[in-house]
Amino acid sequence: MANVVNVTQVNTPSTRARVQAFGGFLTNMVLPNIGAFIAWGILTALFIPSGWIPNEELEGIVGPAITYLLPLLLAITGGRMVAGQRGAVMGAIGAIGLIVGSDIPMFLGAMIIGPLGGWVIQKFDKSIENKVPAGFEMIVNNFSIGILGFLLMILSFFFIGPVIESANNLVTSAIKALVSTGLLPLLSIINEPAKVLFLNNVIDQGIYYPLGMQETLEAGKSIYFTVASNPGPGLGLLLAFSFFGQKAAKRTAPGAIIIHFFGGIHELYFPYVLMKPLTLIGMIAGGMSGITVFKIFDAGLVAGPSPGSIFSYLALTPKGNFVGIILGVLVAAVVSFIVTSIILKLDKKTEDDEVFASSIEKSKSMKSEGKKILSKTNEMPTMNNVSKISFACDAGAGSSALGATTFRKRLQKENISGIDVKHYRIEDVPRDSDIIVVHKDLLERARLTHIDKNIITIENYINDPNLVQIINDLKGS
Repeated sequence: MANVVNVTQVNTPSTRARVQAFGGFLTNMVLPNIGAFIAWGILTALFIPSGWIPNEELEGIVGPAITYLLPLLLAITGGRMVAGQRGAVMGAIGAIGLIVGSDIPMFLGAMIIGPLGGWVIQKFDKSIENKVPAGFEMIVNNFSIGILGFLLMILSFFFIGPVIESANNLVTSAIKALVSTGLLPLLSIINEPAKVLFLNNVIDQGIYYPLGMQETLEAGKSIYFTVASNPGPGLGLLLAFSFFGQKAAKRTAPGAIIIHFFGGIHELYFPYVLMKPLTLIGMIAGGMSGITVFKIFDAGLVAGPSPGSIFSYLALTPKGNFVGIILGVLVAAVVSFIVTSIILKLDKKTEDDEVFASSIEKSKSMKSEGKKILSKTNEMPTMNNVSKISFACDAGAGSSALGATTFRKRLQKENISGIDVKHYRIEDVPRDSDIIVVHKDLLERARLTHIDKNIITIENYINDPNLVQIINDLKGS
């Protein structure tokens, strides 16, 4: 039977799980607006004085777009995530106070004030629930947003904005100090472990993207967009497993390369690193070498590459930066490949064989006990009661989409029908889901929202034994 979490067990979420949840929240503020960020990046790459086709009139859109459009979109999305449309309006009202009262693009401020505005109106609405006389709902709704929004706007202008601007300047100064001293590649020591622990969104959306947009406004490009998103190290690692891996790792790595490098879903290589943690050395070495090359060639991108695909990299590379960007990706891949290959050749352990062997034995023993999973009442219902399976991940648009699509095809191949399989952000999984499938490193975060649900953990989105076992259980039900 698959790796099912005992849903009656209540554990205190770890710090990592809480940080993952925070990173997921940031991601879901940014992700719906990535198209606008890319549009701004293309505008910048084309029409600024150093762009492909300089145009003074169209260049005039660049400043207002980054100052007003993008922060407002972030604030509106953040407010809507907390309190729907009323939260979106509150977020926008608060954000305009930040924008007008600051001298820098207020990305960080928008990502704070949007959810804050949503939280304020949510608390207010809850406090007056069932207390508004019939016929007065509209006037209360409108004036509550008007008054609370006004107060939040003034507070943002005089207090929140200056505080955030000071914090932003402090972080910017620290990062620029790394750049000036040549120590920027050392960020890989933080970036690579954070990525495989699913904390990459906290770093990218919370730090590098805002800094990158700010620098792009001044210089037309930024290296900050490349320090954590480079697909080269992951490519090198997966190539090493393709040549020197064992059993399942070697068999699945080539397919993972295509999805990772061209599709931009970096989560595909995380299980390989987690299986052999020493390969983190290769990832760090690859990341550092890539940043070094970007820095030597003064290369950067005009916007955040999301997803982190080689196609996104090339599409967002400004004029005169292609050599540096391509070399940075290739060098990172080569270094990661060499270091990881050495580690794999020296490591004689066969963890993947043992994992598969133990999974088979566990499957046999569980079959004899009946094909059941834990439910809210801790009883073991049969698999013929399953009608909805939800794959969940950090943003609900990468690895979970891949897992859901692959699983649906397997169900079709086995002529299993009547089961709805979809993908979601962890916090958005529907309450009527019978089974929730997540990567094992997102388990604690999933428990934060779905503590009473059946959670099955996996390590590999392409060929995980627990997914195979679910199929077998469904066939036998």
